Amino acid sequence: MEKRRYEEMAFVLDFLPRGKMFGREFVAEPVVQLVGEDYFTLLEATLKPGVTVNLHEYLHIGKEKRDKVNHILGRISYEELTSTAKSELPYVVEEIVKMQEQRFVQFFNTAQAVTPRMHAFELLPGIGKKYMWQIVNEREKKPFESFADLQKRTSVPDPQKAVVKRIMEELTTTPKYRLFIRQP
Repeated sequence: MEKRRYEEMAFVLDFLPRGKMFGREFVAEPVVQLVGEDYFTLLEATLKPGVTVNLHEYLHIGKEKRDKVNHILGRISYEELTSTAKSELPYVVEEIVKMQEQRFVQFFNTAQAVTPRMHAFELLPGIGKKYMWQIVNEREKKPFESFADLQKRTSVPDPQKAVVKRIMEELTTTPKYRLFIRQP
């Protein structure tokens, strides 16, 4: 049995200083909506008394060493995000992809076919068979070192933007195949 993995760090999407309604119950302590940096898990949490946070703030949410977060209330869906959180999410996802460029470049160096007729690259917006073959052929010569290297050696318009769009698609819909987000 695989050990459950949790997010250790997350970015603040919205801060609700007066609390929030949960079904028929009102939580009267400050609540934050977050997106985790490893699995893009959408979460809600309460803050420790007297603590405030800013949008896009990077918080430790792991079981140990929480300095601002008091309690993780649980996972939430995209639909449960506030309008502020929904509008901030694409910017935070872009920030995470930039921060972890090597992780996503590694995806381009190692991704495989998901079915006999479809490659994982074809799940990225704007990448079809033509770009897929360019990426596969170039990575066989030498692994990609960065998004800029990938863009220079292939004619893929903007690989970073394609990754961000795919992550947003996985967060906002329920796709058949997931590349970057863990199943809820």
